[in-house]
Amino acid sequence: MKKDKLYILWTNADEITSEKMVMMYAINSQLRGWWEEITIIVWGSPNKLIGESKLIREKIEFAQRTGIKISACKSCADELGTTDLLLNLGIEVKYWGEGLTSILKNDEVLITV
Repeated sequence: MKKDKLYILWTNADEITSEKMVMMYAINSQLRGWWEEITIIVWGSPNKLIGESKLIREKIEFAQRTGIKISACKSCADELGTTDLLLNLGIEVKYWGEGLTSILKNDEVLITV
């Protein structure tokens, strides 16, 4: 089975980790063609970090321009009051419980940070 799709479950709101792992790996993977498709799933506290950090917003915008899909947990965004901000940044906002369960059950490639 060819595994060419990468999911990154981004749950850590540390700005350095977010920039130097999540964004750096995703962007370099996309630019170098290491994966055919990359999706970053924003879950929990990174929702607030996106609103607080101009650097992270810039990294997200660049990642999107390279073709990386970014999607956020709707429950988290609603509870943290970031839904409109995320939507305005072009980030998909949806309920991710079933989707994450499917990724796990199908043994797809998932990095959790």
